[in-house]
Amino acid sequence: MRRNILLFIFFGLVLSLKASDSPYKYNSNSIIPDDTTTWTGRMQQQIDSLINLPIFETTQLGLYVRDLTDGRDLVCVNHRQRMRPASCQKVITAIGAIRHLGGSYKLHTQMMVTGEVRDSVLWGDVCFIGGMDPLLSQGEVYQMTKALKDVGIDSLAGVIYLDLTMKSQDDMGWGWCWDDKTVPLRPLMVDKKDHFVSEILTDLKLQDVKGASIDRVVQAKCPPSARLLCDVTHTIDQVLERMMKRSDNYFAECLFYQLASLSGHRPAGRSEATGYIDMIIRETGLDPAQYQIADGSGLSLYNYVSPELLVRLLQYAYTNEPIRSYLLPSLPIAGIDGTLERRMLKTPAQGNVRAKTGTVEGVSSLSGYCTSPEGHVLVFSIINQGVRQTSTGRAFQDKVCETLCK
Repeated sequence: MRRNILLFIFFGLVLSLKASDSPYKYNSNSIIPDDTTTWTGRMQQQIDSLINLPIFETTQLGLYVRDLTDGRDLVCVNHRQRMRPASCQKVITAIGAIRHLGGSYKLHTQMMVTGEVRDSVLWGDVCFIGGMDPLLSQGEVYQMTKALKDVGIDSLAGVIYLDLTMKSQDDMGWGWCWDDKTVPLRPLMVDKKDHFVSEILTDLKLQDVKGASIDRVVQAKCPPSARLLCDVTHTIDQVLERMMKRSDNYFAECLFYQLASLSGHRPAGRSEATGYIDMIIRETGLDPAQYQIADGSGLSLYNYVSPELLVRLLQYAYTNEPIRSYLLPSLPIAGIDGTLERRMLKTPAQGNVRAKTGTVEGVSSLSGYCTSPEGHVLVFSIINQGVRQTSTGRAFQDKVCETLCK
């Protein structure tokens, strides 16, 4: 009995020592703040009142705020709980893409030809290689077909190959719902629509290039003997801008599969992409086995991350200038643009908070950066889970951000 009592006292002392190392102590669902005469203490006191609102009797909260200037945690509430991030998943995809692909990376859609041209006839085949470029437009497809005319081709004797081997054939992400409003995840799309074939045939007809018809379109790998005739490209920052500012899911998935294609595996799938993201998670000091990366956009029901992971990745990005220089301009700015254009208006957070929003059924999230009144750079992640109305989570997130900025 005496030995049990001594063990109980020992473990109690250990736990108390661990608690003293934290940025503040917990009392039930409350924060015991630092000295309330300081900005940090007053901020913690105000957030304490927010996390004790009645909404948290029936919903879950994950909240983590870290001071990058001082290198210390300021607020930790369920920050290691695995939750669904919604579109804050795009933060993970963006950082992974910039880290592994690089800021100079370009997305390609290529037109190749085989054979030779005699008497204005291409005695060979035409091949379009899909690079999963979400920015490929109708006008650019027209320019590709015009390239045939420009080299003197008036007629096609062979077939038209569609090379879609860049990615797996699944049209939806792992864990997506049947009623999600999505577009097919295919490597050859025009203006985010699955009508590449009809567009090509229409444009060839407009160019008065004969011999092209639907029965001569073959979905297969481009012949190895093909040579490049036209290459349409877009930069990674063009993709990031729409992916983050407008929270475009297809754009996020396109970058996700750019990561997958780095493996050299054809077709590449989710597992190849997550392998590269796992590398970054390890670089932050966390264990990727503790999380699940299901897709690039955050639509999946199977994504499970934590506020701690999002903050660690955002800190990793901020302290790596090549990543920061591409990530920061892509994030929505409170009260200014993107998905935060109408939020936090006429508050200290307007023009200060740069963060990615997230919304799926039952989940609302916000992760990003702001600057405190003391001039310190703060990084934060907020996940509200189990909310019946998106506005509930957004209102809480805005209040937290206003508190961090005033």
